[in-house]
Amino acid sequence: LRWQHPERGMVSPGEFIPLLESTGLINDVGEWVLEEACQQLARWAPSPLLSQLTISVNISPLQFREADFLARLEQVFQRTQAPLAQLKLEVTESLFVEARDDARDKMLSLKALGVRFSLDDFGTGYSSLAYLAQLPLDQLKIDQSFVQDLFSGSEALSIIRAVTDLGRNLGMTTTAEGVETAAQLEQIQKEGCSEVQGY
Repeated sequence: LRWQHPERGMVSPGEFIPLLESTGLINDVGEWVLEEACQQLARWAPSPLLSQLTISVNISPLQFREADFLARLEQVFQRTQAPLAQLKLEVTESLFVEARDDARDKMLSLKALGVRFSLDDFGTGYSSLAYLAQLPLDQLKIDQSFVQDLFSGSEALSIIRAVTDLGRNLGMTTTAEGVETAAQLEQIQKEGCSEVQGY
């Protein structure tokens, strides 16, 4: 999601998402983004070449915690008739700081409909191995800060290796974010990380 501003040019989500959250507009914008993604999945569904593609949608913790979150999503699913197995919702660890059981219950309800989940920016927030085993996650996304520090002599490589092993042992795919060079890609692949994301 990008905002093409008439004077400022392209504005990144890092700038405008906090504004949407502080004003409460995140719920309406988030629902619109989800509906657009589901409509795209529905358009792809009849095509043998495109029907297996997935779309990931970031969900704000504020949006997820709303009392009517599930009802709003179910309405989007009804309107679009999207193949929900091709939809992945990306959440961050901050979602589980408050009302972890409520978040887990909502995730389980959506999982029952076929929706998949990815834990974004893993390792930078409130990482708890206890909740990892309790949540219906399909994917761990290794934060780009570890990839950027890969060759700096830090512990980044050990962390990437550990998260990759953890994901595999829990039956999840792992994705390294922020992979921008051939050397990074080669090292990430050596560690057995199943997917990469970046330039």
